[in-house]
Amino acid sequence: MSTIAQLGVPAETFALRETLPRVPDVEVAAERVVAHDEGRVMPFVWAAGEDLDAFEDALAADPSVENERRLTELTDGRFYQMEWVESVEVLLHSMTEHGAAVLKARGRDRRWHLRILFPDREAVSRTHDFCRDRDLDIDVEQIHELENRDEQGQYGLTAQQYEAVTTALETGYYEVPRETSARDLADELAISHQALSERLRRGHGNLVANVLTVEAVEEDRDRTREQTVE
Repeated sequence: MSTIAQLGVPAETFALRETLPRVPDVEVAAERVVAHDEGRVMPFVWAAGEDLDAFEDALAADPSVENERRLTELTDGRFYQMEWVESVEVLLHSMTEHGAAVLKARGRDRRWHLRILFPDREAVSRTHDFCRDRDLDIDVEQIHELENRDEQGQYGLTAQQYEAVTTALETGYYEVPRETSARDLADELAISHQALSERLRRGHGNLVANVLTVEAVEEDRDRTREQTVE
Protein backbone atom coordinates (compact mmCIF):
# COMPACT_ATOMS: atom_id res chain seq x y z
CA MET A 1 0.00 0.00 0.00
CA SER A 2 1.26 3.49 -0.82
CA THR A 3 3.04 5.05 2.13
CA ILE A 4 3.80 8.64 3.09
CA ALA A 5 7.00 9.27 5.05
CA GLN A 6 8.44 12.48 6.41
CA LEU A 7 12.22 12.35 6.45
CA GLY A 8 14.51 14.69 8.34
CA VAL A 9 17.73 15.33 6.46
CA PRO A 10 20.68 17.53 7.52
CA ALA A 11 21.48 20.24 5.00
CA GLU A 12 25.00 18.85 4.66
CA THR A 13 23.46 15.57 3.47
CA PHE A 14 20.95 17.11 1.09
CA ALA A 15 20.98 20.60 -0.45
CA LEU A 16 22.07 24.18 0.29
CA ARG A 17 24.49 22.75 2.82
CA GLU A 18 26.37 26.04 3.30
CA THR A 19 23.54 28.45 2.50
CA LEU A 20 21.01 27.43 5.16
CA PRO A 21 23.39 27.64 8.17
CA ARG A 22 24.54 31.12 7.08
CA VAL A 23 20.98 32.51 6.96
CA PRO A 24 19.09 30.57 9.67
CA ASP A 25 16.09 32.94 9.55
CA VAL A 26 15.39 32.22 5.88
CA GLU A 27 13.03 29.34 5.10
CA VAL A 28 13.02 27.67 1.71
CA ALA A 29 10.45 25.46 0.00
CA ALA A 30 11.40 23.43 -3.05
CA GLU A 31 9.04 22.32 -5.82
CA ARG A 32 9.50 19.78 -8.61
CA VAL A 33 12.36 18.07 -6.78
CA VAL A 34 13.04 15.38 -9.38
CA ALA A 35 16.27 13.66 -10.40
CA HIS A 36 16.42 13.76 -14.20
CA ASP A 37 17.81 10.94 -16.32
CA GLU A 38 20.93 12.93 -17.15
CA GLY A 39 21.78 13.13 -13.45
CA ARG A 40 20.59 16.66 -12.77
CA VAL A 41 18.27 17.96 -10.08
CA MET A 42 16.78 21.32 -11.11
CA PRO A 43 14.12 22.43 -8.62
CA PHE A 44 12.23 25.67 -8.25
CA VAL A 45 12.92 27.16 -4.81
CA TRP A 46 10.88 29.74 -2.90
CA ALA A 47 12.80 31.65 -0.21
CA ALA A 48 11.21 33.81 2.48
CA GLY A 49 12.85 35.67 5.34
CA GLU A 50 14.46 38.89 6.51
CA ASP A 51 17.81 38.92 4.71
CA LEU A 52 17.35 37.54 1.21
CA ASP A 53 20.34 39.47 -0.11
CA ALA A 54 22.56 37.51 2.29
CA PHE A 55 20.76 34.36 1.14
CA GLU A 56 21.70 35.08 -2.47
CA ASP A 57 25.32 35.77 -1.52
CA ALA A 58 25.48 32.45 0.32
CA LEU A 59 23.78 30.70 -2.57
CA ALA A 60 26.39 31.94 -5.04
CA ALA A 61 29.20 30.50 -2.90
CA ASP A 62 27.49 27.19 -2.06
CA PRO A 63 29.26 24.19 -3.70
CA SER A 64 26.04 22.14 -3.60
CA VAL A 65 24.39 24.61 -6.02
CA GLU A 66 25.04 25.52 -9.65
CA ASN A 67 23.35 27.73 -12.26
CA GLU A 68 21.13 29.52 -9.76
CA ARG A 69 18.98 32.38 -11.03
CA ARG A 70 16.24 34.50 -9.55
CA LEU A 71 12.99 34.25 -11.50
CA THR A 72 10.89 36.77 -9.63
CA GLU A 73 10.66 38.81 -6.43
CA LEU A 74 7.49 39.50 -4.45
CA THR A 75 6.86 41.36 -1.22
CA ASP A 76 7.07 38.18 0.85
CA GLY A 77 9.91 36.34 -0.86
CA ARG A 78 11.90 35.41 -3.95
CA PHE A 79 11.53 32.57 -6.44
CA TYR A 80 14.55 30.80 -7.95
CA GLN A 81 15.55 28.01 -10.26
CA MET A 82 18.83 26.24 -9.62
CA GLU A 83 20.72 23.00 -10.09
CA TRP A 84 21.56 20.82 -7.10
CA VAL A 85 24.65 18.62 -7.23
CA GLU A 86 26.77 16.23 -5.13
CA SER A 87 24.96 14.25 -2.39
CA VAL A 88 21.58 15.62 -3.51
CA GLU A 89 21.76 13.53 -6.66
CA VAL A 90 22.67 10.38 -4.72
CA LEU A 91 19.77 10.72 -2.30
CA LEU A 92 17.15 11.58 -4.92
CA HIS A 93 18.27 8.90 -7.35
CA SER A 94 17.98 6.32 -4.57
CA MET A 95 14.36 7.42 -4.05
CA THR A 96 13.67 7.29 -7.79
CA GLU A 97 15.05 3.76 -7.99
CA HIS A 98 12.64 2.70 -5.26
CA GLY A 99 9.63 4.33 -6.94
CA ALA A 100 9.37 7.29 -4.56
CA ALA A 101 8.35 10.88 -5.29
CA VAL A 102 9.06 14.01 -3.24
CA LEU A 103 5.79 15.82 -2.48
CA LYS A 104 7.23 18.62 -0.36
CA ALA A 105 10.69 19.77 0.69
CA ARG A 106 11.19 22.52 3.27
CA GLY A 107 14.51 23.67 4.69
CA ARG A 108 15.63 26.03 7.42
CA ASP A 109 18.86 26.57 9.34
CA ARG A 110 20.69 23.22 9.13
CA ARG A 111 17.85 20.85 8.30
CA TRP A 112 15.41 19.74 5.61
CA HIS A 113 12.05 18.04 6.06
CA LEU A 114 10.98 15.94 3.07
CA ARG A 115 7.45 14.58 2.60
CA ILE A 116 7.76 11.60 0.27
CA LEU A 117 5.31 9.22 -1.37
CA PHE A 118 6.62 5.62 -1.47
CA PRO A 119 4.92 2.65 -3.17
CA ASP A 120 5.00 0.73 0.14
CA ARG A 121 6.75 0.53 3.51
CA GLU A 122 9.43 -1.78 2.14
CA ALA A 123 10.52 1.00 -0.22
CA VAL A 124 10.97 3.29 2.80
CA SER A 125 13.18 0.68 4.46
CA ARG A 126 15.21 0.11 1.29
CA THR A 127 15.78 3.84 0.86
CA HIS A 128 16.82 4.18 4.50
CA ASP A 129 19.24 1.25 4.19
CA PHE A 130 20.64 2.66 0.95
CA CYS A 131 21.40 5.99 2.63
CA ARG A 132 22.82 4.40 5.76
CA ASP A 133 25.20 2.24 3.71
CA ARG A 134 26.51 5.41 2.06
CA ASP A 135 26.78 7.40 5.30
CA LEU A 136 23.88 9.68 4.31
CA ASP A 137 22.19 10.74 7.54
CA ILE A 138 18.38 10.62 7.38
CA ASP A 139 15.71 10.22 10.07
CA VAL A 140 12.23 8.81 9.51
CA GLU A 141 10.15 11.36 11.47
CA GLN A 142 6.66 10.21 10.49
CA ILE A 143 5.22 7.37 8.44
CA HIS A 144 1.70 6.26 7.59
CA GLU A 145 -0.10 4.35 4.87
CA LEU A 146 -2.26 6.15 2.35
CA GLU A 147 -5.67 4.61 2.85
CA ASN A 148 -8.21 3.93 0.11
CA ARG A 149 -10.70 6.80 0.30
CA ASP A 150 -13.56 4.59 -0.92
CA GLU A 151 -13.40 2.33 2.13
CA GLN A 152 -14.68 2.85 5.67
CA GLY A 153 -11.71 3.81 7.80
CA GLN A 154 -10.61 6.09 4.98
CA TYR A 155 -8.18 8.99 5.35
CA GLY A 156 -6.03 6.96 7.75
CA LEU A 157 -8.69 6.77 10.51
CA THR A 158 -8.90 3.70 12.70
CA ALA A 159 -12.35 2.17 13.18
CA GLN A 160 -12.62 3.78 16.63
CA GLN A 161 -11.53 7.19 15.34
CA TYR A 162 -13.96 6.92 12.43
CA GLU A 163 -16.82 6.13 14.81
CA ALA A 164 -15.93 9.01 17.14
CA VAL A 165 -15.60 11.59 14.36
CA THR A 166 -18.76 10.57 12.48
CA THR A 167 -20.83 10.36 15.68
CA ALA A 168 -19.57 13.80 16.70
CA LEU A 169 -20.65 15.14 13.31
CA GLU A 170 -24.08 13.48 13.41
CA THR A 171 -24.87 14.70 16.94
CA GLY A 172 -23.89 18.31 16.27
CA TYR A 173 -20.67 18.37 18.28
CA TYR A 174 -19.01 20.48 15.59
CA GLU A 175 -21.86 22.99 15.33
CA VAL A 176 -21.57 26.55 16.71
CA PRO A 177 -22.93 26.56 19.34
CA ARG A 178 -22.52 22.84 20.03
CA GLU A 179 -25.66 20.75 20.06
CA THR A 180 -24.08 18.10 22.30
CA SER A 181 -21.37 18.20 24.93
CA ALA A 182 -18.17 16.20 25.02
CA ARG A 183 -19.46 14.33 28.07
CA ASP A 184 -22.71 13.38 26.32
CA LEU A 185 -20.76 12.30 23.26
CA ALA A 186 -18.49 10.14 25.42
CA ASP A 187 -21.57 8.55 27.03
CA GLU A 188 -23.03 7.89 23.57
CA LEU A 189 -19.86 6.01 22.61
CA ALA A 190 -19.58 4.32 26.03
CA ILE A 191 -16.06 5.60 26.58
CA SER A 192 -14.39 7.99 29.02
CA HIS A 193 -14.07 11.71 28.36
CA GLN A 194 -10.29 11.31 28.09
CA ALA A 195 -10.61 8.46 25.57
CA LEU A 196 -12.97 10.59 23.47
CA SER A 197 -10.55 13.51 23.52
CA GLU A 198 -7.67 11.28 22.38
CA ARG A 199 -9.69 9.65 19.59
CA LEU A 200 -10.92 12.97 18.24
CA ARG A 201 -7.49 14.61 18.43
CA ARG A 202 -5.73 11.72 16.68
CA GLY A 203 -8.58 11.30 14.23
CA HIS A 204 -8.50 14.98 13.29
CA GLY A 205 -4.73 14.77 12.79
CA ASN A 206 -4.98 11.69 10.56
CA LEU A 207 -7.88 13.21 8.65
CA VAL A 208 -6.07 16.46 7.87
CA ALA A 209 -2.77 14.74 7.02
CA ASN A 210 -4.38 12.25 4.64
CA VAL A 211 -6.69 14.74 2.92
CA LEU A 212 -3.81 17.13 2.23
CA THR A 213 -1.60 14.26 1.07
CA VAL A 214 -4.23 12.89 -1.31
CA GLU A 215 -4.82 16.36 -2.74
CA ALA A 216 -1.08 16.88 -3.22
CA VAL A 217 -0.76 13.55 -5.02
CA GLU A 218 -3.74 14.27 -7.26
CA GLU A 219 -2.43 17.75 -8.10
CA ASP A 220 0.94 16.24 -9.00
CA ARG A 221 -0.78 13.68 -11.25
CA ASP A 222 -2.83 16.43 -12.91
CA ARG A 223 0.32 18.45 -13.62
CA THR A 224 1.97 15.36 -15.06
CA ARG A 225 -1.01 14.75 -17.38
CA GLU A 226 -1.00 18.38 -18.50
CA GLN A 227 2.72 18.26 -19.26
CA THR A 228 2.21 15.02 -21.19
CA VAL A 229 -0.56 16.57 -23.28
CA GLU A 230 1.57 19.64 -23.99
